[in-house]
Amino acid sequence: MGGIILLGASFWAGSALLIGALQFTSHAQSGENAEATKYSEEIKKSYDFPFAKDNFSLPGNAATVGNQFIPPGAFASAEYCGHCHEAAYQQWRQALHSNSFRTPFYRTSVNILIRTKGIEFSRHCDSCHNPIAVISGALTKDSHVDRSFDQDGVTCTSCHSIQQLQSTSGNGGYVMGVPAVMVDENGKRIPGEVPFGDILEHPERHAQAVMQPFYRTPEFCAACHKANLPNPLNDYKFIRAFTVYDEWQNSKFSQRNPLNFYRADFVRCQDCHMPRTTISLHDYGAKQGRLASHRWLAGNTAVPFYYGFDEQLEKTVEFLKSGRFLNVDIFALRKADKDKLIAPLGSVPFELKRNDVVEAYVVIQNQNIGHSLIPEVRDLYEAWVEIVINDADGNDIYHSGFLKSDGMLDPRAHSFTNRPVNISGEFVDNHKVWTIHSMAYDNSIQPGRSALVRYEFRIPPDARGPFSFTARVNYRHLRQSYLNNVFGPDHPLYPVVELSSRTRRFDLGMNSPTPPAATDNPDWMRWNNVGIGFLDQQQYSDAIEAFEQVVKLRPDYDDGYVNVGLTYIEWEKYSSARSALEKALQLHPGYARALYYLALVERREGHPEAEVADLQKVVEQYPQSRDARRELGIAYYQQHRTDEAVTQFEALQAIDPDDLAAHYNLAILYRRKGMKAKASAQAALYTSKRIDPAAPTYSLDYLRKHPEISIESVPWHMHTDLKLGAVGITASGNGVGQQ
Repeated sequence: MGGIILLGASFWAGSALLIGALQFTSHAQSGENAEATKYSEEIKKSYDFPFAKDNFSLPGNAATVGNQFIPPGAFASAEYCGHCHEAAYQQWRQALHSNSFRTPFYRTSVNILIRTKGIEFSRHCDSCHNPIAVISGALTKDSHVDRSFDQDGVTCTSCHSIQQLQSTSGNGGYVMGVPAVMVDENGKRIPGEVPFGDILEHPERHAQAVMQPFYRTPEFCAACHKANLPNPLNDYKFIRAFTVYDEWQNSKFSQRNPLNFYRADFVRCQDCHMPRTTISLHDYGAKQGRLASHRWLAGNTAVPFYYGFDEQLEKTVEFLKSGRFLNVDIFALRKADKDKLIAPLGSVPFELKRNDVVEAYVVIQNQNIGHSLIPEVRDLYEAWVEIVINDADGNDIYHSGFLKSDGMLDPRAHSFTNRPVNISGEFVDNHKVWTIHSMAYDNSIQPGRSALVRYEFRIPPDARGPFSFTARVNYRHLRQSYLNNVFGPDHPLYPVVELSSRTRRFDLGMNSPTPPAATDNPDWMRWNNVGIGFLDQQQYSDAIEAFEQVVKLRPDYDDGYVNVGLTYIEWEKYSSARSALEKALQLHPGYARALYYLALVERREGHPEAEVADLQKVVEQYPQSRDARRELGIAYYQQHRTDEAVTQFEALQAIDPDDLAAHYNLAILYRRKGMKAKASAQAALYTSKRIDPAAPTYSLDYLRKHPEISIESVPWHMHTDLKLGAVGITASGNGVGQQ
């Protein structure tokens, strides 16, 4: 292929050594390796290894081939890549990956960590936010590494130099190779920026250097879009931070979990966040004028707003407002003096009068998101329900979820967030994750599930109809108090995006049924979604009634019967669950979801062989089902079938390295088999990852200090503006239910 010449001194630029420009040919790998080794050895002389000998990324998980530091100049610049990939470069420059480190939002929190604990602790964060800083050995005391790469965050060759994935534990769970944009005729990686003509002459060698089959898998995304807080970071214990990959794997879109309420075609992370789109700029990676998007559109409106990236902001808002992700359903009303729900609204007649005290049941369905609403750093993002009820004159009868004049969210709003708490029972502000000891509550909606939010209001004695009732889900990135922490109180208000909404109109007097809107689910699904909401709020009787309405409207719907059976199981009425599950299996023989729950009934009723047989069938159909592997392992364990139990729990750990049941049971089973070292290792992992028994105390301290939001920790509660003692207040509206 001839001589491959590095362009200038870029290969070593940014290192403390600044070794001069080198020439490489396809036969000069040994020289390159010697210089790379020299760089790595020099860095190691002064590098701080406080957590483990020779593990340079702890408390992160990043690694390199050969466990060597790589000089930052070895990473081809994004501008270099942009010469041939103009469209991808332009998209990347405005996207979150390129701005993952430099933004004031990230820097505010990571700088607090550095000032509080030391720069070596920032390796946990930067393993994903600034990989080159970790890989080059820059994150150590008195480092002299040139960090001009900070402006590029996750650059092209950050992702495209990854040669291997570690387990799906996240925190930067990748193995980086020496960056290369081309391989030689023998398939060996050629470091540095080679002449463009050589790449165009051998594009297949370029592709071999910069692409790996696993780049197109969700596991590739899991390397960073999953995180935990390990003991070396917090001097406490393992705490799960966010698990976007796990949420996807448990969703209907992965087709790996038989227990979802709904079914869908297989959809990867990349299918939503990197769809092929038509481009106007030239790009050699495009096919027929279309390129896999390098915008990674998702929920971050703050970064493009801050930097003035108008195109990225416009496309992000368009993505969020597409209407594909959530369904908002004003499902039912209930008068305070009546027990029966008026449901589903639009399909049944009802009467409203002045002075009526009314409860409204609003159902928010996470319809087509492959992860929770909200994923990742829920303590910083804001998504909430806004309810506006107006009379004919435009007067507010009830308003929840408004923004106050200072930009702060109405404290009565129902928000899809969490409240991490430290050891002092205080909210962990400024994303100081290393101080988290407990979670006071988590109101996120998992994929495929629905949240039931309840409101109570009074129709005024002088109100004029008709009334307009609007329910919407709003989203802001980031919460106002965090923006104030970053910028102070004087800053522009950041964008608020309406994700989904529904409006219904009611008259005083009789209201007749109305035609459904185009976005409305059919009535059987509306009942199904409210049933899911009741189930998650532990209102089992109400859930049974809702699911019975489903099978009444759709007697051929197998999942309707499974949902009835599931509710009885959670209600611990196992014998009542059997007939519904068997009916589902009559409609759908061999249906894995029904077999799984029937196995739990068989266990409770003392039929171990039937239990095992059912679970074996589920695992055969869904070999990556965490739940099925776990329960089959327990079934084998209870029958003293040690080897078979070990097989299941080891398979479970391959799916989820952090599964507590796997750690606990393997600790026992390995010891039974005389494998003491492995047993001790599993016992230690279980001890670290199990919930701290004292953790609820920290949450209770926080909730006592903040009664205005303490009801969010209660499975079901009422949002009301009525005062205690007012006529019509229900049990849910006083004590724990008042907000």
